[in-house]
Amino acid sequence: MTKFGAFTGEITPQHIKDLGVNWTILGHSERRSLYSECEETVGKKSRLALDEKLKVMFCVGESEAQRSKGETMTIIEKQLSALKKEITAGHWADVVIAYEPVWAIGTGKVPTTDEAQKVHANIREWVKKNVGDKQAQGVRILYGGSVGAKNSEGFISQPDIDGFLVGGAALKDEFIKIVEAADKAKK
Repeated sequence: MTKFGAFTGEITPQHIKDLGVNWTILGHSERRSLYSECEETVGKKSRLALDEKLKVMFCVGESEAQRSKGETMTIIEKQLSALKKEITAGHWADVVIAYEPVWAIGTGKVPTTDEAQKVHANIREWVKKNVGDKQAQGVRILYGGSVGAKNSEGFISQPDIDGFLVGGAALKDEFIKIVEAADKAKK
């Protein structure tokens, strides 16, 4: 995403809004790995989107190697810090954080519900400590990474998991079960 102008292969917030879309996903692992989008770039794109009145789904997550070294929160805090550096406290009302452990995306591997809850709680605590209590209470934190009909109920029952960023399962019949689990849990 870029400012308006001739940036071949990119899209501008105005193009997105012209299509009637109000949201953008930034920081997804595929953009970070395949297009070398670093934390600074993702933070700047987030600021641009928010300044142009788009809402941002900001993806964070660690690789399997980082997880095995116990670096999960170090990586996520680095990603969140780049966002905090670029946006104001008021912008946080238009940000949703999606925790997607890179090692779980499309692999069928998933953290336990307790492991996912711990990461989500740590993210919420980081927002509270570094941005503010109001923002920590208001920010939605989604889980993504091999979410399916069989595990969605367990994830959504956790106090700090507010919903899902669903990938491949959204293309299957089981998607309705994920939606039903989320709907039932949040009533």
